[in-house]
Order: sequence, then structure tokens, then C-alpha cells
Amino acid sequence: MSIPSRAALVEHLVRTRIAGDVATPRENNLSHYRKLANGDRHYWLGLELGDRWSDEQDVLAVMAERCGVVDDPGHRQGQDTIDPELTVDALERMAARLRKAAAGKESVLFATGHPGGLLDVHRATAAALRAAGCEIVVIPEGLMADEGMVFQFADVAVLERGATLWHTHSPEPMNAAGRPEREGRPQPDLVVADHGWAGRAGQRGLDSMGYADCNDPALFIGEAEGTVQVTVPLDDHVTSPRHYDPMTAYLLNAAGLTPGS
Repeated sequence: MSIPSRAALVEHLVRTRIAGDVATPRENNLSHYRKLANGDRHYWLGLELGDRWSDEQDVLAVMAERCGVVDDPGHRQGQDTIDPELTVDALERMAARLRKAAAGKESVLFATGHPGGLLDVHRATAAALRAAGCEIVVIPEGLMADEGMVFQFADVAVLERGATLWHTHSPEPMNAAGRPEREGRPQPDLVVADHGWAGRAGQRGLDSMGYADCNDPALFIGEAEGTVQVTVPLDDHVTSPRHYDPMTAYLLNAAGLTPGS
């Protein structure tokens, strides 16, 4: 695939609604911000936020700054936004950390709680890092979490239930997969993930980067607090997963990586 320029990628993100005017409505965003502020751990995505974010307006301020949602507290319903320039800025920060991983031949764990949208983004990134000499972490067989099985599909850790790859925000799959010391193995140098996978990895002190939608504020708060290294704002499940391909190509090129097989 050809590598888009920054301007071309911004246009693509807006046209496909990965960013710009996104499908997630304002009401849903504000509901999730409120639930996080009220201490609902489902919305903490594996982070431990204490009472530091108990004001919904503080959460909104972070989301306006780091994701590009409308910053007006009076905007209560209708359209909301992700700033595509912030998406590309975050991709470039992620690329810098991937470049470091490749230079150091680091061990990297990939995981997704949103396989319907992001599985191939992670798979392609893992393949490129393997081609650069990195170790892609292999998790043990037989791991269980949230009444499902944690396993790897195309180098990406996922949760499976009933022969279906499961959409999950839970940190429990990371709890199951992310303790290699139990098997006498070292911790990964880097985790590239989303949802509870990324949040719990960062909370445990691992270098963690992730993707997050505008209704999932926890990872943006994690980046603001320094627990998560990079959070890329995007709609994490647009109509076709192929729409993410130009974004992945831009990311890998910015990281100096050649797409793997």
C-alpha cells in the first residue's frame, strides 16, 4: 500500500469517520465521562484513578485537549468530534516508541479488546517489528479470563468466547496474560494494545501504548498522568477495518519499519 502524506491521511481519517465528525454521539461520550468520574471501574480500563478524576468537567477538559471532543460543557447532545490532527500527532509519538523498540530488538506484547476494528492494525505492526528483529511475546496456552479463553490470533492476544473473538474493556485478560514471571519469563519491554489491555499494562508499570475512542476517556487520562505512554484517538470500529490501512502504513513508515508478511 502507498504511504499517505500527513495531509492525505488527515483527509482520509475525516472521510472514513475514523476522526472528524465521528459516529459516537455526544450523549454517549458524556455518559461515559460521568461514569468514570463516579468511580465505575468498567470505565477505568484497568487503571487505578482513585478520586483524582471525580469531576466530570475535568474529564471533559482532558478529552477536549487530547482527543478533540467539543470542549463546551453546555453541548449535551448531537454530534461530537475527534481532531484528526491529534490522531496523527499521537501516531507520530507511537512511531517514535516503535522505532526505539526496533532499535533495541525489544520484546513486545500485542493485544486488543476490539478485534472487529483493530486486530489487523496490531497484526501488521507486530509483523513489522518481528521483521526488524523484535521478539513478539507469545502467551501461554490455556489462559482463562471473564469466562473466556485468552489466546493469540495472528500474534495478537484476544479474548475468545464460544468461538467468537470478544469485544471487551476488561483488564482481566491482561491480568491473565501479562504475568510471565509465573512461568519464569521476563516482562515484555512494551505493550501495544487498547482498552483494558493497555490500561492494566500501564498500571503495572509496563511501557504501554494504545488506541482509544472518544467515549473511552481512561487511556487519555492515563497518558495525561504518565501511566500510559501514548493514546491514539480514533473511532475504534468504523464500517470497514480496511479503512485503517492507510493509518497503519503511515505509522510504520514514521517508525522506519517495513511492513512484514
